[in-house]
Amino acid sequence: EVLLVESGGGLVQAGRSLVLSCATSGFTFDDYSLGWFRQAPGKEREGVGCIKNSINRTFYAESMKGRFTISSDSAKSTVFLQIHSLKPEDTAVYYCAADPRYCDHDMNFWGKGTLVTVSS
Repeated sequence: EVLLVESGGGLVQAGRSLVLSCATSGFTFDDYSLGWFRQAPGKEREGVGCIKNSINRTFYAESMKGRFTISSDSAKSTVFLQIHSLKPEDTAVYYCAADPRYCDHDMNFWGKGTLVTVSS
């Protein structure tokens, strides 16, 4: 069974950085695309970026380039999302997702999300 469990969310002051983690199990970590998404209150879900270790590539949505960094630890089957210089508009539920196909495909497996609230 594929499992994805996000952690690291919480209440954070604007300007600070935060690292979210997504512990995974049930699949060969390096063979899957691992994506981060977010959904702000009242808004549609949007993609942050995606990493695929088998081809050593990381992709970011255009609007997410600069303050977001995706990394992974294959030994721990964990993918990370670091958010720098947090802004109140970064307040959202952050989800990680996985799929055996490349990053440009819809993700089949999803975590339950972790809430990040940024105070001004």
